[in-house]
Amino acid sequence: MMTPQPDLAQRDRESSQPEQESKKSGGPFSEKLIGKVVEVHGPVVDIECQILPPLHRCLKTYLDHESYVFEVHQHLDEHHLRAITLHSTAGLRRGMDVYDTGCAVSIPVSKKYLGRLVNIFGKPLDGLEPIEPDGYRNIFSYPPPLDNTLGPKSILEIGIKVIDLLCPFVKGGKTGLFGGAGVGKTVLMMEFMKAVSLIHHGVSVFAGVGERIREGHELWKEMQKAGVMPQTLMAFGQMDESPGVRFRIGLTALSYAEYFRDTLQTEILFLMDNLFRFVQAGSEVSGLLGRMPAMVGYQPTLLSEVAELQDRIVSTKSGNITAVQAVYVPADDMTDPAVMAILSHLDTVVILSRSQAAKGFYPAIDPLVSTSRIMDKQFLGQRHYTIASEVRKYLSRYKELEDIINLLGMEELSKEDKQIVLRARKIQRYLTQPFFTTAEHTGIPGVSVTLSDTLDDCEAFLNGDYDHLSEDQCYMKGTLKEEFKKK
Repeated sequence: MMTPQPDLAQRDRESSQPEQESKKSGGPFSEKLIGKVVEVHGPVVDIECQILPPLHRCLKTYLDHESYVFEVHQHLDEHHLRAITLHSTAGLRRGMDVYDTGCAVSIPVSKKYLGRLVNIFGKPLDGLEPIEPDGYRNIFSYPPPLDNTLGPKSILEIGIKVIDLLCPFVKGGKTGLFGGAGVGKTVLMMEFMKAVSLIHHGVSVFAGVGERIREGHELWKEMQKAGVMPQTLMAFGQMDESPGVRFRIGLTALSYAEYFRDTLQTEILFLMDNLFRFVQAGSEVSGLLGRMPAMVGYQPTLLSEVAELQDRIVSTKSGNITAVQAVYVPADDMTDPAVMAILSHLDTVVILSRSQAAKGFYPAIDPLVSTSRIMDKQFLGQRHYTIASEVRKYLSRYKELEDIINLLGMEELSKEDKQIVLRARKIQRYLTQPFFTTAEHTGIPGVSVTLSDTLDDCEAFLNGDYDHLSEDQCYMKGTLKEEFKKK
């Protein structure tokens, strides 16, 4: 059986753990009585004990055969600590015995968890039979050593034209989907899951941070209809649960992604919806612990909390973890401190624009502000880099001329600018794409387009080979090679 790695504080204090009454936990360690509950303030519990357990230690108490789980967050003095509950606090009272589990929160792991829905503790939420674990994994595991990590070597093709062309995913890198409410972040993530399952035959791990119950249920059903659920694990910390659950569910899902990377040795897609709710949960926890807020009311530990999660999303010699994280942008303000803290860790930034969605361009990705750090000719190759740069140039010039066109009309443009505008409008519509996950609602079958086909089509647009096509013939299509052959 795998045993979770102890944290640094635990290793320092192992020799001083008291030998008291013990009780089996059903997990990887036995439990020891260490103290009693002295105060309960909502999700915050103060505990009195003779010897303080280290931070992040998992503590338990029992009421009517139900276990309550706490995570140690603060040492108040020599004999008192403050912990956050990882569930409802209904029924907790002063004087209840508290047991030390001897480790941080640990989850059961097994390959059989693929296709299942679990909570923060790895317990099934789908009503199916329990799973016999192969071992346990500490959700606070350390990142792998640097000599075992791998840097980016290639792009991860996902079959979505605008992304593969202008802001390609880094295989083993981190991507952020930024946008306000209702611009299509969740639909894009569902399409990514299908792409990794069908194109790369990999595994997806989804973390629902603060998901509404309705959203989680719909997503689960959509994954089943799309046929990708057998290669997907979904972990949910729902909106109605305590802030401690919403704060730690991302680490639970990431621990499963690390386990699958190390055991299956395949392509892992780690998705989180929504990373901003992780930051919000951290802010709630910080306020409950009595910390003074910092920038714009966020917690003073914002940067370290985001880094704690992001620094574990790495690729090793065993396999790749490619992360795609949806990020809600409050008031569409990209300078928000939470958004800025997340941006610093990302390899690819995909901006979803409300104006694109209003024009009917789906996916509603703004091609001029979405970027990738691998947009370099040494990495992508000369042809891909040149075509992508020319497409951006055409789209940028069209945006500059839009005001003139709206005021004076196309007639006032030079012949060269007219040609750029006509081609840019067709490229805009070409970069739209019907999705597999929305086919039932739109009636348009989903398509996946290879990068080579996308490059061929865009090169044809730039050279004028598709000037005979109307804008409608370019909208919501896959590759246009067949249209070109009909000329």
